[in-house]
Amino acid sequence: MDEKGRASGHLMLITPERVFYAGLLGRPRARCSGAFHVYVAMRGGLRLSTAEGREAHGELLAIMPNVRHTVSSDHPSVISVTVEPESVRPGSLNELTARLLGQERQLFIGRIRAAYEELRSRTCREDITSAAFDRMCFSEALPRRIIDPRVARAIAQIVRFSGEPVTAASCASEAGLSTSRFLHLFKEQTGISFRSFRAWKRARHLLHFANQDLNLAHLAQDIGYPDSTHFSHSIRRFYGLKPRAIFLGSRDLAIYRSGRVEAVDSAGGRPVMTLEAMKAGHAPTARGEF
Repeated sequence: MDEKGRASGHLMLITPERVFYAGLLGRPRARCSGAFHVYVAMRGGLRLSTAEGREAHGELLAIMPNVRHTVSSDHPSVISVTVEPESVRPGSLNELTARLLGQERQLFIGRIRAAYEELRSRTCREDITSAAFDRMCFSEALPRRIIDPRVARAIAQIVRFSGEPVTAASCASEAGLSTSRFLHLFKEQTGISFRSFRAWKRARHLLHFANQDLNLAHLAQDIGYPDSTHFSHSIRRFYGLKPRAIFLGSRDLAIYRSGRVEAVDSAGGRPVMTLEAMKAGHAPTARGEF
């Protein structure tokens, strides 16, 4: 574990489709992440409430993507495991939630806490694939979603964060479709609108830089925000915290990255291992500083 996280025990592993975070939770504020979240208490318990009035408490809580919620913890730090919903078969997150909150709950709590200890002691983390991540946290790989290659290419462009901003029109043109037809296909394949998907991935990309000392206005521009106001509003909506609060709370956070993804052969449905299939999950840069 690098020096940033050695004393605190705080770490974050970022892959293109998963994130494992063990660190400060921050003040309980409403957040609405684009990913599926599993929260596990470091010590004590957790409490969760949603905008729809759902209340839950315990050592493990799960929340579906795009659900506005507030979570608080007895301990300042928490473990959070996230899964990008477009990477898994439709319905599988509901099935996983039923298992997480059912009779196997204590087993999952122990497994995820053990995964944290493994990541703390592991010397190499760059070879962790989505399937390996899932087995570490959930005992088995989650079933992968097979996505139309035209939408898959658009997703790869969105998460690259280099060059001109990606638009629906440019993706539609590359796919040989009208913009309206492409937008319909994108939502059909991913379960979310193009605009919402792009907004979430932009906010997710911030995680790569959370422990760095850099100009936030420059970072906002580099990852596609039109101005600092939009940047701050978007980050607060997704994470419940202002960008500066995230960076202040991440100074002792060790960040690791893995660029390995199991791509799926859409013809045969077979997983195909690719290295750095989505470069943004492996070696991000902001104004060439890192």
